[in-house]
Amino acid sequence: MVMGLMSTVPAREGQPGVVITHPNRDKPVVQATRATVVLLLVATAALVLIVTVGGWSVLEGALPVQIGFIIVYLVLAFYAARWNRGVLPVAAALAVLLAIFALVAGPAWFQRDKSGFAQPALNAGLLGLITLLLVPLQLLVVAFAMRGFKQGWNVEVERHDP
Repeated sequence: MVMGLMSTVPAREGQPGVVITHPNRDKPVVQATRATVVLLLVATAALVLIVTVGGWSVLEGALPVQIGFIIVYLVLAFYAARWNRGVLPVAAALAVLLAIFALVAGPAWFQRDKSGFAQPALNAGLLGLITLLLVPLQLLVVAFAMRGFKQGWNVEVERHDP
């Protein structure tokens, strides 16, 4: 399996015969956690992208923030896929922030679903539902990111080859 190959890195410069391994990365539960974190981050970016594109005509000052969230979440997913443990607390903190934004913005979409408001490209009720779906998704991001942080993705073991 390809993931098993990623747990061994070549020897560092100046240390011939030393192989560095990451024993925690070979465990199936750790690999599942990493895959789940990456999936949740990409799903979050996709939902924020749907809300951004679907509500583009009525979103005013939030466009740069939403585009920033999409880019940052995709970058975090990339680094989490490469076993970078340092992005996990950052992902958890941003997930809390995004959950707060979604809790505040969700009901506002439902209020737009009346006459007299400019209508977005997608139905405002659908955008409100997608926005509120971000809240439980962010709670999952926090839970799995902290689980991954505890699993010690960064633990290295030096082994000397004879």
